[in-house]
Amino acid sequence: MTSAHQFPIRIYYEDTDAGGIVYYANYLRFFERARTEWLRDLGIEQDQLLAQNIAFVVRKVEMENKAPARFNQLVTVHSTLSKVQKASIVFQQVLVDDTNKILVTAAVKVACVDIANMKPQAIPADILKEFNHVS
Repeated sequence: MTSAHQFPIRIYYEDTDAGGIVYYANYLRFFERARTEWLRDLGIEQDQLLAQNIAFVVRKVEMENKAPARFNQLVTVHSTLSKVQKASIVFQQVLVDDTNKILVTAAVKVACVDIANMKPQAIPADILKEFNHVS
């Protein structure tokens, strides 16, 4: 599987339900962490964006659970960009196990907003430049 970014995750007990299977909402947390670390790897720190009154907010998620992740399993989130627009980005994210079996897929649309009024704003040019290098 090819991706622009990979983020490994160990499944902890706190991520699971009583049966040792990852609770479905936690996959969203894993995908969020992977996107944040990808930005960090590109030199984009979200606290610096917040200081500029800029935030990326999730606008839409389409997620499909194909197989469960389990307690103590090592999994990896593979992330790619499928669409970059003036004020939004669509990430394709796939969670796989150590055999590369697909467990969960998601398409996540993230909008760039001005925090003061929570209105869409253009993604800063330096961030767009970084995304254009990886897309």
